[in-house]
Formats: sequence, structure tokens, C-alpha cells
Amino acid sequence: MRRALSSPTFPLYVGGFLGPFGGGVLSVIIPQLRDAFGATTGEVAAAIPAYFVPFAAVQLVSGTIGERLGRRRVVRAGYIGYALTSVLAAGSHSVGLFIAARAGSGASNAFLTPLVLAGLADMTPRERLGRTVGTFGAVQTAAIALSPLCGGLLGDIDWRLAFLAPGAVAIALATVPPPEAERLPGAAPARLRAVLTRRVGVLSAAAFLAYGSVTSLGFLVALHCDDAFGLGPSERGAVLAGFGVAGALVGRPSGRLVDRRGRVSVTAAGALACAVLIALVGEAGNVATLVALWVGAGAATTLVWAGLNTLIVEAVPANRAGATSVVSAFKFAGNAAAPAMWLPLYAIDPRLAFLAAGAGSAVMAAITLRLRGGRRKVP
Repeated sequence: MRRALSSPTFPLYVGGFLGPFGGGVLSVIIPQLRDAFGATTGEVAAAIPAYFVPFAAVQLVSGTIGERLGRRRVVRAGYIGYALTSVLAAGSHSVGLFIAARAGSGASNAFLTPLVLAGLADMTPRERLGRTVGTFGAVQTAAIALSPLCGGLLGDIDWRLAFLAPGAVAIALATVPPPEAERLPGAAPARLRAVLTRRVGVLSAAAFLAYGSVTSLGFLVALHCDDAFGLGPSERGAVLAGFGVAGALVGRPSGRLVDRRGRVSVTAAGALACAVLIALVGEAGNVATLVALWVGAGAATTLVWAGLNTLIVEAVPANRAGATSVVSAFKFAGNAAAPAMWLPLYAIDPRLAFLAAGAGSAVMAAITLRLRGGRRKVP
């Protein structure tokens, strides 16, 4: 990863880090925000979906807009919008204004992540695409793991820094937007219709299940740590961080495996490994076993995302960012749907919830295998 992060693509990786970090930094400073605004926990917590709902919804069209208007122009505007709304969040004196600012940040970031990933893919030879995309996934996983820690450290100084710091990074990144898509003379502008294919539909369903059944299960694992083992907040945080750390470490090797063994094969293998590990979490008889299973799932999910993201950026060459953004919208819809899918089962029996989530990952593997009959140039 060191070589990748010292290359000209470094700003694109930082841009990929910014989105998950900006979304995850809030959860740990809810108590400070509650005190600052004189609001209830529920009112402050509403800022979490306020960020993620527009982030997911706008991605249905953001990639195509970027391809039509020009990636550089749109990404630069996205970074500036993200910075301005971050400053607005930091300067808010009411919870209503703060929530509105977070919604603006989510909508702005919808124009960043898919276009940055598409630009990164354009800069990478196909034989090394899996490695590059795997590194991008590792960077995003690291952002998920580090955002609570960084948010807590900044919040101990002043909660406003948790928004001003990423806003400052966004301003710096606005000076180095991704490359424009190469188009043949006379080629038609990118169209949303181009991404409405069976292949993109399958990838969207797979991304929904991958996030909903594995990546977003931290809340369920934290709840189980409390109910089954009586772990406190800091201990639960340490357990959850293991997932992200494992993903960050294994991301680039997973990408190399994608390049060697094929996109579909690696994605399906990772999903099946996640299915087994997640299903066993509910059966863990002690904390050490639970940690080993959760860390293992964090490592296995990098296989899923290294392969899946590579398939995504290759799916629609005529509208690469459009396809990436549509699939990403369904990915974060899986994140939003996870509590509704698994908490009712958890209330019946925790083991049932983890078993069902594991089954969801197995279904994701089966869905992905349907792509074997697609375009020949994607193994």
C-alpha cells in the first residue's frame, strides 16, 4: 500500500477516505453535540440518516451527471460543497441547522466517491486494476475503523474540529480532481440509460447484500457484546475496530488475488467465507472467539469488495462513474436497511439474527456467480 499512497493517485485515495470518515465521525461525539445544542439524543442522532440518506439517493444519478458535465468540474464542486457544509455544521447553533448541514455534506459527497473511483480505474492498467481497487477498498475500510477514534480525539478538544478538519482536507483536494473520462470524437454523452442493464442490476443486489449482511453489522456485534458478555463502551469499540483494521491490512493483497484468480471467483469466495464467519458469531461462547470471527469477517469482506468494485468499474465503460454511483447507492441502502432486517430476529434469538445475516452473504455469493455468463473479458 505504501507505493500506492506515494503515487500521483494519492489524492484519489484520500478522497475515497473522506466519504466514510465524514459519515462515521458523528456517532462518537453525540454526547457533546447533545450538550452543545441542548437537544435530545434522538434529535442529534437524526443527523446520521440525514447524512446517509441523501448520500445514497443522490448517487443514483451523480455518476452520470459527473460524466456528462465533466468529472473535474463536478468533483471540484463536490469538494467545495462538502467543505462549506462542514463549516456550516461546525458553526451551527441549533440542532435543526446542524442536521441540514449534514444532509448537505451527504449530498455533496455523493458526487465524490463514485467519480473518484472511476477516475482511479481510468488511470490503472487492467492487469493491475484489482490491486488498485483493493487498495481503494482498504482505504475506505480504514476510514470506517478510524473515524470513531479520530472523532473522539477531536471531540475531546472541541467537537467542531471533527467537521472543520475534513472540511479543510476537502478544500485541499479540490485542487487535484480526478482525470476526465477519455471519449472518442463524436461519442454520445454518457446516459443513465446505459447503466440500466442486467449486469448492473446483479451488482447492485450483490452490493446491497454485502453491506447489509456483513459490512454494516457492527451495531449488531456491539449489541451482542453487551448482552452476552457485558462489555463496556471502550471494549465494544475495540472489538468493532478489529474488523476495519483487518480489512485495511488485507485490502491490497485481496486486490492482487482478484487480478490473478478472477473477479467473480474471489468475490464469491469472500462472500462464502463471510457467510460462515458471521453465522458463527452468534454461537461464540467467549469474547476471544467472537473477536477472532469478527476480525476474520473483516479480512474476508475485503475479498468481496476488491472483486465487486473491480466488476463495477468494468461494467459500463461508456458510463463508468454512472454505474459505480448506482451500485454504491444500493450499497448504502443495504447499510440503512440492516437494522430493520436483523434487529427483529435478534429480539427473538441473537443466534437467529447472525445466522440470517450469514445466509444473506451466501445469497450474495450465489448472485455474484451469475455474472460468470456475462462479458467474456471479465473472468
